[in-house]
Amino acid sequence: MTEQRLLDVGDGYHIDKDDIHLDFIRASGPGGQNVNKVSSAVQLRFDLAGNTSLKEGHKARLARAAGSRLTNSGEIVLTADRFRTQERNREDAFERLFALIRQAGYVPKVRKATRPTLASKKRRLEGKKQRSSTKKMRSRKTIEY
Repeated sequence: MTEQRLLDVGDGYHIDKDDIHLDFIRASGPGGQNVNKVSSAVQLRFDLAGNTSLKEGHKARLARAAGSRLTNSGEIVLTADRFRTQERNREDAFERLFALIRQAGYVPKVRKATRPTLASKKRRLEGKKQRSSTKKMRSRKTIEY
């Protein structure tokens, strides 16, 4: 691949321009006559299944992060219609895709199970004793004959 075909996502990730397809659609919502005649919203489709530049683990985390935006054919579909111009919506769609890819690049640390320390066990039992004595003090004393 040549450098012109790669897009820099940030954090050391790059994706191929051929994996992205843009469609311009009409935006919903207010806008007067402009909304009926201008296709200013952007629908970005990223081919996650066919992507070769991301590792398999990263792609799996990205699929989980995409959630309902992932289609059955393995495409991530993002619709951007916050702005009134195509160019701003296009930039917004790309930025949202890049943020999603960077977010999926974070690998959570695996937690190692550890045993509680002796001091923490003692603190827990002391707290239970304290709570028990507080509740005993609240109870009504009965006199036995």
